[in-house]
Amino acid sequence: MNLTYLIQFNGEGISFEDKKNLFKRGFGKNTGYGLFLIREILSITGISIKETSNPGNSARFEILVPKGSYKFTNV
Repeated sequence: MNLTYLIQFNGEGISFEDKKNLFKRGFGKNTGYGLFLIREILSITGISIKETSNPGNSARFEILVPKGSYKFTNV
């Protein structure tokens, strides 16, 4: 079974137009490397990230960790 992390932020969300470019290098308000680098680094380990909200709702990201790439322990 895959493991999915859900991360949701308050606010107006991300427009359909911005969703197309969200993970592209150079896109954004600062350096444009934030989400681009996050996706690239996660992909090295087989983990993926996508933005799954609807415009007008809070931004929501899903991080998918494939089976065998995580372990639960009793602490």
